[in-house]
Amino acid sequence: MSEQSSPGSAREVALLFLKLGTIAFGGPAAHTAMMRDELVRRRGWVTDQRFVDLMGATNLIPGPNSTELAIHLGYDRARRRGLLAAGICFILPAALIVTALAWAYVTYGETPAVEGILYGVVPAVIAIIVHALLGLLRTVVKNVWLGLLAAGALAAYLLGVNELLVLAAGGLLAGGALLARRAGRGAHGLVAVPLLGLGDPTGGQLTQLFLTMLKIGAVLYGSGYVLLAFLRGDFVDRLGWLTEQQLIDAVSIGQVTPGPVFTTATFIGYVIAGPAGAFLATVAIFLPSFVFVGLLTKITDRLRSSAWTSALLDGVNAAAFALMAGVSYQLGRTAVVDPLTAGIALATLVLLWRTRLNNAWYIAAGALIGLAHTLLT
Repeated sequence: MSEQSSPGSAREVALLFLKLGTIAFGGPAAHTAMMRDELVRRRGWVTDQRFVDLMGATNLIPGPNSTELAIHLGYDRARRRGLLAAGICFILPAALIVTALAWAYVTYGETPAVEGILYGVVPAVIAIIVHALLGLLRTVVKNVWLGLLAAGALAAYLLGVNELLVLAAGGLLAGGALLARRAGRGAHGLVAVPLLGLGDPTGGQLTQLFLTMLKIGAVLYGSGYVLLAFLRGDFVDRLGWLTEQQLIDAVSIGQVTPGPVFTTATFIGYVIAGPAGAFLATVAIFLPSFVFVGLLTKITDRLRSSAWTSALLDGVNAAAFALMAGVSYQLGRTAVVDPLTAGIALATLVLLWRTRLNNAWYIAAGALIGLAHTLLT
């Protein structure tokens, strides 16, 4: 039997992930932290063990992992309707915001300034991630061995080892250690621009845009930097539909807006082919995630059914936890830059520890502080 909660309604799933899609700034680590707060801590829809199992499993498939985690959590709560509701509602707010920013970019040659908002929001997001990591620590690090594995994974990530290799090594080391113990051997060690002539796209251009984004969504592993490499190769080098500056602007907008970073595709689609391009690019890059998670739901409940696959999943979970910690450390170094941002992060962490306020309040407070700071300096 799985540890998933009793069935709920697709409507409650839709409303929750619509809210998360609107306030989830900060990238995949922050998204994961907010989902854990809402579904485990506040609502009790899943246990911490179930949550980290899904977190680890979705890290092993291509595509945007936080979106895939949302899709699987929706399936756990309300089966197939929940799967669709969670994914669509988590993506929709960001897609709409990015489309509006893309319109401003194409119309006026620039995007509205967001630095002030991010100045206050990101430190609050760092505190949300740290709180989630502390809450998951006992669930993930069940023994000294998994603690050492997580520490090794964190060190590897900070030294620049590819995220997928870190995850694979975590799973294989944990599974191999179990086999070695069974064999009696033990286990030691740890290893502002015009549309480039595409303002009136043809059906063939729209089809090529859709198929290119579909390919990227189906094969891409890793961070936003990997996404940048794929987008540059296809849209700048091969097709010549974007300039380097347009690509950088698109990736920046995807990172500073709430929700999935993959809504970078929405921006690119609009720049290339207007509203139709934005819609097709968004559908294409996220469609593989729905398919992959739909297949993943058939096996995640069985991963705990044998000792070896359970050990492998424990190792993947420890590595995924380490990656989340590594990302939060790197993000924190760039976000907590002065006494005010440090104060925002610390105050948010204390309030998270002592109260049950919704994360939306912390995001809103950080945004207001950031705007006020910008206006007064």
